[in-house]
Amino acid sequence: AKWIEGAANIIKKTPSPELEAKIDAIVENIKKNQCSDGYFNIYYMVCEPENRFTNRDKHELYCAGHLMEGAIAYADATGKRDFLDCMEKYADYIYRVFVEEKSAAFATPGHEEIEIALVKMYLFTKKKKYLDMAAHFIDTRGAVDEQIKDDYNQSHKPVREQDSAQGHSVRAMYLYTGMALLAAQTGDRELISACKKLWEDTVLRKMYVTGGLGSTHIGEAFTVPFDLSNDQAYTETCAGIGLMFFSNAMLALETNSRYADAIERVLYNGVLSGLSLDGKSFFYENPLEINLNDRFESRYGYRRFPRSQRLECFGCSCCPPNINRLLSSLGNYVYGSEGDTLFVNQFISSTLSSGDISCVQTTNYPNNGCIKLQAKGISKVAVRIPDWCDSFKINKPYEMMNGYAVILNDGGEIAVDLDIKPKAIFADARIRHDANKICVTRGPIVYCAEGVDNPELLHSYVLPSKIEAVEEFNSEFGLITLSVACRRRLPFEGGLYSGKQPETESATLKLIPYNCFANRGRTDMMIWFCGSY
Repeated sequence: AKWIEGAANIIKKTPSPELEAKIDAIVENIKKNQCSDGYFNIYYMVCEPENRFTNRDKHELYCAGHLMEGAIAYADATGKRDFLDCMEKYADYIYRVFVEEKSAAFATPGHEEIEIALVKMYLFTKKKKYLDMAAHFIDTRGAVDEQIKDDYNQSHKPVREQDSAQGHSVRAMYLYTGMALLAAQTGDRELISACKKLWEDTVLRKMYVTGGLGSTHIGEAFTVPFDLSNDQAYTETCAGIGLMFFSNAMLALETNSRYADAIERVLYNGVLSGLSLDGKSFFYENPLEINLNDRFESRYGYRRFPRSQRLECFGCSCCPPNINRLLSSLGNYVYGSEGDTLFVNQFISSTLSSGDISCVQTTNYPNNGCIKLQAKGISKVAVRIPDWCDSFKINKPYEMMNGYAVILNDGGEIAVDLDIKPKAIFADARIRHDANKICVTRGPIVYCAEGVDNPELLHSYVLPSKIEAVEEFNSEFGLITLSVACRRRLPFEGGLYSGKQPETESATLKLIPYNCFANRGRTDMMIWFCGSY
Protein backbone atom coordinates (compact mmCIF):
# COMPACT_ATOMS: atom_id res chain seq x y z
CA ALA A 1 0.00 0.00 0.00
CA LYS A 2 2.83 2.40 0.82
CA TRP A 3 4.53 1.46 -2.46
CA ILE A 4 1.33 2.25 -4.38
CA GLU A 5 1.09 5.62 -2.65
CA GLY A 6 4.70 6.47 -3.46
CA ALA A 7 4.33 5.32 -7.06
CA ALA A 8 1.13 7.36 -7.42
CA ASN A 9 2.94 10.46 -6.14
CA ILE A 10 5.56 9.95 -8.84
CA ILE A 11 2.93 9.39 -11.56
CA LYS A 12 1.19 12.64 -10.61
CA LYS A 13 4.34 14.62 -11.41
CA THR A 14 5.79 12.40 -14.15
CA PRO A 15 3.33 10.07 -15.93
CA SER A 16 4.65 6.51 -16.14
CA PRO A 17 2.67 3.87 -18.08
CA GLU A 18 4.91 1.19 -16.55
CA LEU A 19 4.16 2.16 -12.95
CA GLU A 20 0.49 2.66 -13.77
CA ALA A 21 0.23 -0.82 -15.27
CA LYS A 22 1.78 -2.35 -12.14
CA ILE A 23 -0.68 -0.56 -9.89
CA ASP A 24 -3.63 -1.47 -12.14
CA ALA A 25 -2.67 -5.15 -11.88
CA ILE A 26 -2.63 -4.93 -8.08
CA VAL A 27 -5.98 -3.15 -8.06
CA GLU A 28 -7.52 -5.86 -10.24
CA ASN A 29 -6.38 -8.47 -7.72
CA ILE A 30 -7.91 -6.45 -4.89
CA LYS A 31 -11.19 -6.07 -6.77
CA LYS A 32 -11.29 -9.78 -7.56
CA ASN A 33 -10.55 -10.96 -4.02
CA GLN A 34 -12.21 -8.36 -1.78
CA CYS A 35 -14.97 -9.87 0.36
CA SER A 36 -18.54 -9.04 -0.60
CA ASP A 37 -19.02 -7.07 2.64
CA GLY A 38 -15.94 -4.94 1.84
CA TYR A 39 -13.39 -6.56 4.15
CA PHE A 40 -9.87 -6.86 2.73
CA ASN A 41 -6.88 -8.24 4.62
CA ILE A 42 -4.88 -10.95 2.88
CA TYR A 43 -3.77 -12.82 6.00
CA TYR A 44 -7.19 -13.14 7.59
CA MET A 45 -8.97 -13.84 4.31
CA VAL A 46 -6.60 -16.76 3.57
CA CYS A 47 -5.50 -18.08 6.97
CA GLU A 48 -8.05 -17.16 9.65
CA PRO A 49 -11.27 -15.93 8.04
CA GLU A 50 -13.20 -16.63 11.24
CA ASN A 51 -10.92 -14.37 13.33
CA ARG A 52 -11.14 -11.01 11.63
CA PHE A 53 -11.13 -8.07 14.10
CA THR A 54 -10.46 -10.31 17.10
CA ASN A 55 -6.83 -9.37 17.85
CA ARG A 56 -6.02 -5.72 18.40
CA ASP A 57 -2.30 -6.23 17.78
CA LYS A 58 -2.61 -7.71 14.27
CA HIS A 59 -2.58 -4.42 12.33
CA GLU A 60 -5.86 -4.89 10.41
CA LEU A 61 -6.92 -1.26 10.79
CA TYR A 62 -3.34 -0.06 10.27
CA CYS A 63 -3.16 -1.90 6.93
CA ALA A 64 -6.62 -0.64 6.00
CA GLY A 65 -5.45 2.93 6.57
CA HIS A 66 -2.43 2.55 4.31
CA LEU A 67 -4.62 1.00 1.60
CA MET A 68 -6.94 4.01 1.83
CA GLU A 69 -4.05 6.46 1.55
CA GLY A 70 -2.72 4.58 -1.47
CA ALA A 71 -6.17 4.61 -3.08
CA ILE A 72 -6.55 8.37 -2.56
CA ALA A 73 -3.10 9.05 -4.03
CA TYR A 74 -3.81 6.90 -7.09
CA ALA A 75 -7.22 8.46 -7.74
CA ASP A 76 -5.69 11.92 -7.36
CA ALA A 77 -2.83 11.10 -9.75
CA THR A 78 -4.80 9.33 -12.50
CA GLY A 79 -8.51 9.95 -11.98
CA LYS A 80 -9.03 6.18 -11.76
CA ARG A 81 -11.42 5.37 -8.93
CA ASP A 82 -11.57 1.55 -8.88
CA PHE A 83 -9.11 1.28 -5.99
CA LEU A 84 -10.79 4.11 -4.12
CA ASP A 85 -14.20 2.49 -4.62
CA CYS A 86 -12.83 -0.71 -3.05
CA MET A 87 -11.47 1.20 -0.09
CA GLU A 88 -14.68 3.18 0.40
CA LYS A 89 -16.48 -0.16 0.55
CA TYR A 90 -13.94 -1.33 3.14
CA ALA A 91 -14.26 1.89 5.14
CA ASP A 92 -18.04 1.56 5.16
CA TYR A 93 -17.69 -1.98 6.52
CA ILE A 94 -15.31 -0.79 9.26
CA TYR A 95 -17.81 1.95 10.15
CA ARG A 96 -20.55 -0.63 10.54
CA VAL A 97 -18.46 -2.97 12.68
CA PHE A 98 -16.76 -0.40 14.94
CA VAL A 99 -19.20 2.52 15.10
CA GLU A 100 -22.69 1.08 14.57
CA GLU A 101 -22.51 -2.53 15.74
CA LYS A 102 -19.44 -2.29 18.02
CA SER A 103 -19.07 -6.00 17.26
CA ALA A 104 -15.27 -6.17 17.04
CA ALA A 105 -13.27 -7.61 19.92
CA PHE A 106 -11.52 -4.27 20.41
CA ALA A 107 -12.53 -0.62 20.16
CA THR A 108 -9.51 1.10 18.63
CA PRO A 109 -6.49 -0.01 16.56
CA GLY A 110 -3.41 -1.27 18.34
CA HIS A 111 -1.23 0.47 15.75
CA GLU A 112 -2.66 3.85 14.80
CA GLU A 113 -2.74 4.98 11.15
CA ILE A 114 -6.33 4.69 10.02
CA GLU A 115 -7.10 7.96 11.83
CA ILE A 116 -4.88 9.83 9.36
CA ALA A 117 -6.34 7.97 6.38
CA LEU A 118 -9.95 8.64 7.37
CA VAL A 119 -9.40 12.40 7.58
CA LYS A 120 -7.81 12.24 4.13
CA MET A 121 -10.74 10.14 2.88
CA TYR A 122 -13.11 12.84 4.11
CA LEU A 123 -11.10 15.62 2.46
CA PHE A 124 -10.95 13.76 -0.86
CA THR A 125 -14.50 12.36 -1.02
CA LYS A 126 -16.29 15.05 1.07
CA LYS A 127 -18.16 12.23 2.87
CA LYS A 128 -18.52 13.27 6.50
CA LYS A 129 -18.92 9.67 7.62
CA TYR A 130 -15.16 9.24 7.32
CA LEU A 131 -14.39 12.29 9.46
CA ASP A 132 -16.88 11.02 12.04
CA MET A 133 -15.13 7.63 12.07
CA ALA A 134 -11.72 9.28 12.56
CA ALA A 135 -13.21 11.20 15.50
CA HIS A 136 -14.71 7.98 16.86
CA PHE A 137 -11.36 6.17 16.96
CA ILE A 138 -9.57 9.19 18.46
CA ASP A 139 -12.26 9.96 21.04
CA THR A 140 -12.59 6.30 22.05
CA ARG A 141 -8.87 5.65 22.60
CA GLY A 142 -8.15 5.27 26.30
CA ALA A 143 -11.75 6.08 27.20
CA VAL A 144 -13.62 2.74 27.26
CA ASP A 145 -13.65 0.33 30.19
CA GLU A 146 -12.93 -2.82 28.22
CA GLN A 147 -9.91 -1.37 26.46
CA ILE A 148 -6.45 -2.26 27.75
CA LYS A 149 -4.95 0.75 29.52
CA ASP A 150 -1.50 0.62 28.00
CA ASP A 151 0.84 3.51 27.22
CA TYR A 152 2.68 1.31 24.68
CA ASN A 153 -0.14 2.04 22.21
CA GLN A 154 -1.17 5.36 23.76
CA SER A 155 -4.30 3.92 25.39
CA HIS A 156 -3.38 4.82 28.98
CA LYS A 157 -5.79 7.78 29.12
CA PRO A 158 -8.16 9.71 26.81
CA VAL A 159 -6.22 11.60 24.16
CA ARG A 160 -7.26 15.06 25.39
CA GLU A 161 -5.70 14.24 28.77
CA GLN A 162 -2.38 13.09 27.31
CA ASP A 163 0.52 15.52 27.64
CA SER A 164 3.56 13.22 27.37
CA ALA A 165 4.79 11.24 24.35
CA GLN A 166 4.54 7.61 25.47
CA GLY A 167 5.11 4.12 24.15
CA HIS A 168 5.87 2.94 20.62
CA SER A 169 7.21 6.04 18.88
CA VAL A 170 5.76 5.38 15.41
CA ARG A 171 2.30 4.63 16.79
CA ALA A 172 2.51 7.79 18.87
CA MET A 173 3.44 10.00 15.91
CA TYR A 174 0.66 8.55 13.77
CA LEU A 175 -1.93 9.07 16.52
CA TYR A 176 -0.81 12.64 17.18
CA THR A 177 -0.86 13.38 13.45
CA GLY A 178 -4.42 12.06 13.23
CA MET A 179 -5.40 14.21 16.23
CA ALA A 180 -3.94 17.34 14.64
CA LEU A 181 -5.57 16.65 11.26
CA LEU A 182 -8.93 16.10 12.96
CA ALA A 183 -8.55 19.25 15.04
CA ALA A 184 -7.86 21.26 11.89
CA GLN A 185 -11.28 20.19 10.56
CA THR A 186 -13.27 20.55 13.79
CA GLY A 187 -11.53 23.45 15.55
CA ASP A 188 -11.57 21.42 18.78
CA ARG A 189 -9.54 23.65 21.14
CA GLU A 190 -9.07 20.92 23.74
CA LEU A 191 -7.65 18.60 21.09
CA ILE A 192 -5.40 21.37 19.73
CA SER A 193 -4.08 22.02 23.26
CA ALA A 194 -3.28 18.32 23.71
CA CYS A 195 -1.47 18.24 20.35
CA LYS A 196 0.72 21.20 21.35
CA LYS A 197 1.65 19.61 24.66
CA LEU A 198 2.49 16.30 22.99
CA TRP A 199 4.56 17.99 20.27
CA GLU A 200 6.50 20.02 22.83
CA ASP A 201 7.18 16.98 25.02
CA THR A 202 8.42 15.10 21.95
CA VAL A 203 10.70 17.80 20.54
CA LEU A 204 11.88 19.51 23.74
CA ARG A 205 12.47 16.43 25.92
CA LYS A 206 12.71 13.25 23.83
CA MET A 207 14.19 14.11 20.43
CA TYR A 208 17.77 13.41 19.38
CA VAL A 209 19.88 16.14 17.76
CA THR A 210 19.25 14.32 14.45
CA GLY A 211 15.48 14.58 14.92
CA GLY A 212 15.35 10.85 15.67
CA LEU A 213 12.72 9.51 18.07
CA GLY A 214 12.55 6.42 20.26
CA SER A 215 15.54 5.73 22.49
CA THR A 216 15.05 2.02 23.21
CA HIS A 217 14.59 -1.16 21.17
CA ILE A 218 12.32 -2.46 23.92
CA GLY A 219 8.94 -1.67 22.40
CA GLU A 220 10.58 0.61 19.81
CA ALA A 221 9.62 3.27 22.29
CA PHE A 222 10.15 6.52 24.13
CA THR A 223 11.52 6.15 27.63
CA VAL A 224 11.74 9.13 30.01
CA PRO A 225 12.66 12.74 29.26
CA PHE A 226 16.33 13.36 28.39
CA ASP A 227 17.19 9.64 28.16
CA LEU A 228 18.99 9.76 24.81
CA SER A 229 21.67 7.10 24.58
CA ASN A 230 23.74 7.37 21.40
CA ASP A 231 25.18 3.91 20.73
CA GLN A 232 21.92 2.13 21.53
CA ALA A 233 19.53 4.67 20.03
CA TYR A 234 16.62 3.02 18.26
CA THR A 235 15.40 6.06 16.32
CA GLU A 236 13.38 4.11 13.78
CA THR A 237 13.24 5.71 10.33
CA CYS A 238 9.43 5.54 10.39
CA ALA A 239 9.38 7.48 13.68
CA GLY A 240 11.35 10.30 12.05
CA ILE A 241 8.94 10.29 9.13
CA GLY A 242 6.10 10.32 11.67
CA LEU A 243 7.58 13.44 13.27
CA MET A 244 7.48 15.09 9.85
CA PHE A 245 3.81 14.13 9.49
CA PHE A 246 2.95 15.44 12.97
CA SER A 247 4.92 18.68 12.60
CA ASN A 248 3.39 19.41 9.20
CA ALA A 249 -0.09 18.89 10.65
CA MET A 250 0.79 21.23 13.53
CA LEU A 251 2.07 23.84 11.08
CA ALA A 252 -1.38 23.82 9.48
CA LEU A 253 -2.91 24.44 12.93
CA GLU A 254 -0.50 27.18 14.00
CA THR A 255 1.75 29.30 11.83
CA ASN A 256 5.01 28.98 13.73
CA SER A 257 8.43 28.27 12.27
CA ARG A 258 9.30 25.82 15.04
CA TYR A 259 7.26 23.11 13.33
CA ALA A 260 9.04 23.64 10.00
CA ASP A 261 12.37 23.70 11.89
CA ALA A 262 11.62 20.23 13.29
CA ILE A 263 10.68 18.96 9.82
CA GLU A 264 13.97 20.25 8.43
CA ARG A 265 16.06 18.77 11.26
CA VAL A 266 14.66 15.25 10.96
CA LEU A 267 14.43 15.26 7.15
CA TYR A 268 18.09 16.15 6.56
CA ASN A 269 19.38 13.92 9.34
CA GLY A 270 17.26 11.22 10.98
CA VAL A 271 15.23 10.36 7.85
CA LEU A 272 17.78 10.58 5.03
CA SER A 273 20.18 8.49 7.13
CA GLY A 274 17.72 5.62 6.62
CA LEU A 275 18.59 5.46 2.90
CA SER A 276 21.94 4.49 1.38
CA LEU A 277 23.60 6.77 -1.16
CA ASP A 278 22.87 4.30 -3.96
CA GLY A 279 19.22 4.01 -2.91
CA LYS A 280 19.38 0.22 -2.57
CA SER A 281 19.65 -0.41 1.16
CA PHE A 282 18.06 0.95 4.32
CA PHE A 283 18.33 1.45 8.05
CA TYR A 284 15.37 0.50 10.21
CA GLU A 285 17.28 1.98 13.17
CA ASN A 286 19.59 4.99 12.99
CA PRO A 287 22.23 4.93 15.78
CA LEU A 288 24.11 8.09 16.72
CA GLU A 289 27.29 6.22 17.61
CA ILE A 290 28.99 3.02 16.49
CA ASN A 291 31.86 1.48 18.46
CA LEU A 292 32.74 -1.80 16.82
CA ASN A 293 34.83 -2.94 19.82
CA ASP A 294 31.80 -2.69 22.11
CA ARG A 295 29.97 -5.20 20.00
CA PHE A 296 31.96 -8.00 21.61
CA GLU A 297 29.25 -7.97 24.27
CA SER A 298 26.46 -8.42 21.76
CA ARG A 299 27.86 -11.83 20.72
CA TYR A 300 26.92 -13.18 24.15
CA GLY A 301 23.58 -11.42 24.40
CA TYR A 302 24.64 -8.97 27.12
CA ARG A 303 23.68 -5.89 25.19
CA ARG A 304 21.85 -5.16 21.97
CA PHE A 305 23.24 -2.73 19.42
CA PRO A 306 21.67 -1.33 16.25
CA ARG A 307 23.05 -2.57 12.93
CA SER A 308 26.16 -0.86 11.64
CA GLN A 309 25.27 -1.44 7.96
CA ARG A 310 22.07 -0.97 5.99
CA LEU A 311 20.10 -3.93 4.63
CA GLU A 312 18.37 -4.39 1.28
CA CYS A 313 15.54 -6.45 2.77
CA PHE A 314 13.76 -6.52 6.14
CA GLY A 315 11.49 -9.00 7.84
CA CYS A 316 9.40 -5.97 8.79
CA SER A 317 9.54 -3.84 5.68
CA CYS A 318 7.78 -0.70 6.88
CA CYS A 319 10.65 1.80 6.53
CA PRO A 320 11.77 1.49 2.87
CA PRO A 321 8.34 2.16 1.31
CA ASN A 322 7.72 4.88 3.89
CA ILE A 323 10.84 6.69 2.62
CA ASN A 324 9.52 6.17 -0.91
CA ARG A 325 6.15 7.78 -0.26
CA LEU A 326 7.71 10.59 1.78
CA LEU A 327 10.33 11.65 -0.76
CA SER A 328 7.83 11.45 -3.62
CA SER A 329 5.51 13.83 -1.71
CA LEU A 330 8.20 16.23 -0.49
CA GLY A 331 6.54 19.12 -2.32
CA ASN A 332 3.79 19.06 0.31
CA TYR A 333 6.29 20.38 2.87
CA VAL A 334 7.78 23.30 0.94
CA TYR A 335 5.02 25.92 0.86
CA GLY A 336 1.90 26.95 2.73
CA SER A 337 -0.59 29.79 2.46
CA GLU A 338 -2.82 31.71 4.82
CA GLY A 339 -4.93 34.62 3.68
CA ASP A 340 -2.81 36.89 1.49
CA THR A 341 0.50 35.34 2.54
CA LEU A 342 2.59 32.60 0.93
CA PHE A 343 4.81 30.79 3.44
CA VAL A 344 8.12 29.32 2.33
CA ASN A 345 8.71 26.56 4.89
CA GLN A 346 11.53 24.56 3.28
CA PHE A 347 14.32 25.59 0.94
CA ILE A 348 14.21 23.31 -2.09
CA SER A 349 14.46 24.32 -5.73
CA SER A 350 10.86 24.02 -6.90
CA THR A 351 7.97 25.48 -8.85
CA LEU A 352 4.63 26.08 -7.14
CA SER A 353 1.38 26.45 -9.05
CA SER A 354 -1.85 26.65 -7.03
CA GLY A 355 -4.74 28.49 -8.61
CA ASP A 356 -3.66 32.08 -9.18
CA ILE A 357 -0.62 31.69 -6.93
CA SER A 358 2.76 30.72 -8.34
CA CYS A 359 6.30 30.73 -7.03
CA VAL A 360 9.68 29.69 -8.39
CA GLN A 361 12.37 28.91 -5.82
CA THR A 362 16.03 28.52 -6.80
CA THR A 363 18.65 27.41 -4.30
CA ASN A 364 21.64 25.16 -3.65
CA TYR A 365 20.59 24.73 -0.04
CA PRO A 366 21.91 23.35 2.27
CA ASN A 367 25.38 23.67 0.70
CA ASN A 368 24.85 27.42 0.86
CA GLY A 369 22.14 29.69 2.23
CA CYS A 370 21.27 31.63 -0.92
CA ILE A 371 17.56 31.38 -1.77
CA LYS A 372 15.89 33.25 -4.64
CA LEU A 373 12.11 33.51 -4.90
CA GLN A 374 9.80 34.89 -7.57
CA ALA A 375 6.16 34.84 -6.46
CA LYS A 376 3.00 35.98 -8.23
CA GLY A 377 -0.67 36.23 -7.29
CA ILE A 378 0.04 36.83 -3.60
CA SER A 379 0.48 40.01 -1.54
CA LYS A 380 3.08 38.81 0.96
CA VAL A 381 5.81 36.19 1.09
CA ALA A 382 6.88 34.84 4.50
CA VAL A 383 10.29 33.16 4.53
CA ARG A 384 11.23 30.91 7.44
CA ILE A 385 14.38 31.94 9.27
CA PRO A 386 15.71 28.65 10.69
CA ASP A 387 16.42 28.40 14.40
CA TRP A 388 20.05 27.49 13.64
CA CYS A 389 20.62 30.74 11.69
CA ASP A 390 22.48 33.45 13.63
CA SER A 391 22.38 36.10 10.89
CA PHE A 392 20.76 36.63 7.50
CA LYS A 393 20.20 39.21 4.78
CA ILE A 394 17.14 39.91 2.62
CA ASN A 395 17.13 42.33 -0.30
CA LYS A 396 13.73 43.78 0.66
CA PRO A 397 12.19 45.24 3.83
CA TYR A 398 10.63 42.67 6.14
CA GLU A 399 8.99 42.20 9.52
CA MET A 400 9.49 39.15 11.73
CA MET A 401 6.45 37.08 12.70
CA ASN A 402 6.61 33.72 14.51
CA GLY A 403 10.02 32.92 13.02
CA TYR A 404 9.18 34.11 9.48
CA ALA A 405 10.48 37.20 7.66
CA VAL A 406 7.31 38.66 6.09
CA ILE A 407 7.95 40.61 2.88
CA LEU A 408 5.55 42.71 0.82
CA ASN A 409 5.56 41.10 -2.62
CA ASP A 410 6.04 43.54 -5.50
CA GLY A 411 6.61 40.80 -8.06
CA GLY A 412 10.36 41.28 -8.10
CA GLU A 413 12.95 38.74 -7.08
CA ILE A 414 13.31 38.12 -3.35
CA ALA A 415 16.86 37.17 -2.39
CA VAL A 416 17.54 35.63 1.00
CA ASP A 417 21.03 34.85 2.26
CA LEU A 418 21.20 32.68 5.38
CA ASP A 419 24.63 32.64 7.03
CA ILE A 420 25.59 28.96 6.95
CA LYS A 421 28.75 28.15 8.85
CA PRO A 422 29.99 25.30 11.05
CA LYS A 423 29.12 25.73 14.70
CA ALA A 424 29.27 23.83 17.97
CA ILE A 425 26.08 22.47 19.51
CA PHE A 426 25.79 21.72 23.20
CA ALA A 427 23.37 19.34 24.89
CA ASP A 428 21.07 20.12 27.80
CA ALA A 429 22.74 19.26 31.12
CA ARG A 430 19.97 16.73 31.79
CA ILE A 431 21.12 14.55 28.84
CA ARG A 432 23.74 12.56 30.76
CA HIS A 433 24.94 10.74 27.64
CA ASP A 434 26.15 14.02 26.13
CA ALA A 435 27.51 15.71 29.26
CA ASN A 436 30.46 18.03 28.50
CA LYS A 437 30.31 17.09 24.84
CA ILE A 438 30.07 18.99 21.56
CA CYS A 439 28.40 18.17 18.27
CA VAL A 440 29.08 20.03 15.01
CA THR A 441 26.44 21.30 12.62
CA ARG A 442 26.48 23.37 9.47
CA GLY A 443 23.08 24.82 8.66
CA PRO A 444 20.53 22.03 9.09
CA ILE A 445 23.13 19.26 8.68
CA VAL A 446 24.40 17.34 11.70
CA TYR A 447 27.95 16.03 11.22
CA CYS A 448 29.65 12.85 12.36
CA ALA A 449 33.13 11.35 12.20
CA GLU A 450 33.85 7.88 10.87
CA GLY A 451 36.87 5.72 11.62
CA VAL A 452 37.53 5.27 7.91
CA ASP A 453 38.54 8.97 7.74
CA ASN A 454 40.20 9.34 11.14
CA PRO A 455 43.01 6.92 12.04
CA GLU A 456 42.97 7.44 15.80
CA LEU A 457 40.27 6.46 18.28
CA LEU A 458 37.32 8.77 17.74
CA HIS A 459 36.92 9.15 21.52
CA SER A 460 40.38 10.72 21.78
CA TYR A 461 39.43 13.89 19.88
CA VAL A 462 38.61 17.06 21.84
CA LEU A 463 36.70 19.80 20.04
CA PRO A 464 36.78 23.52 20.85
CA SER A 465 33.59 25.47 21.49
CA LYS A 466 34.45 27.79 18.61
CA ILE A 467 34.65 25.66 15.49
CA GLU A 468 37.24 26.43 12.82
CA ALA A 469 36.83 24.19 9.81
CA VAL A 470 37.92 23.84 6.22
CA GLU A 471 34.90 23.16 4.01
CA GLU A 472 35.06 20.94 0.94
CA PHE A 473 32.31 19.81 -1.42
CA ASN A 474 32.16 16.02 -1.69
CA SER A 475 30.66 14.81 -4.98
CA GLU A 476 29.89 11.34 -3.58
CA PHE A 477 27.78 12.81 -0.78
CA GLY A 478 26.53 15.84 -2.70
CA LEU A 479 27.21 17.87 0.45
CA ILE A 480 29.96 19.76 2.24
CA THR A 481 32.46 17.86 4.40
CA LEU A 482 34.46 19.51 7.19
CA SER A 483 38.02 19.29 8.48
CA VAL A 484 37.92 20.65 12.03
CA ALA A 485 40.97 21.89 13.90
CA CYS A 486 41.00 20.29 17.35
CA ARG A 487 43.16 18.49 19.93
CA ARG A 488 43.74 14.78 20.43
CA ARG A 489 44.43 13.20 23.81
CA LEU A 490 47.53 11.01 23.84
CA PRO A 491 47.56 7.62 25.55
CA PHE A 492 49.45 7.16 28.85
CA GLU A 493 52.77 5.37 28.79
CA GLY A 494 53.16 2.42 31.13
CA GLY A 495 49.70 2.19 32.62
CA LEU A 496 45.98 2.70 32.32
CA TYR A 497 45.71 5.55 34.83
CA SER A 498 47.74 8.55 35.85
CA GLY A 499 47.61 11.41 38.32
CA LYS A 500 48.87 13.74 35.60
CA GLN A 501 46.64 15.57 33.21
CA PRO A 502 46.59 13.82 29.81
CA GLU A 503 48.82 15.34 27.17
CA THR A 504 47.25 16.46 23.90
CA GLU A 505 48.44 17.31 20.44
CA SER A 506 47.06 19.34 17.57
CA ALA A 507 44.84 17.31 15.27
CA THR A 508 42.33 17.55 12.48
CA LEU A 509 39.01 15.71 12.65
CA LYS A 510 37.32 14.87 9.34
CA LEU A 511 33.53 15.18 9.58
CA ILE A 512 30.88 14.08 7.08
CA PRO A 513 27.12 14.66 7.04
CA TYR A 514 25.46 12.20 9.43
CA ASN A 515 22.95 11.24 6.72
CA CYS A 516 25.87 9.80 4.70
CA PHE A 517 27.39 7.53 7.35
CA ALA A 518 27.77 3.76 6.89
CA ASN A 519 28.20 3.94 3.12
CA ARG A 520 31.87 2.93 3.05
CA GLY A 521 32.02 -0.33 5.00
CA ARG A 522 31.89 -1.17 8.71
CA THR A 523 33.60 1.47 10.79
CA ASP A 524 33.26 3.42 14.04
CA MET A 525 31.08 6.53 14.01
CA MET A 526 30.47 9.38 16.47
CA ILE A 527 28.42 12.58 16.63
CA TRP A 528 29.18 13.83 20.16
CA PHE A 529 32.80 14.56 21.14
CA CYS A 530 34.53 15.72 24.30
CA GLY A 531 34.47 19.50 24.41
CA SER A 532 36.97 22.09 25.53
CA TYR A 533 34.96 25.13 26.65
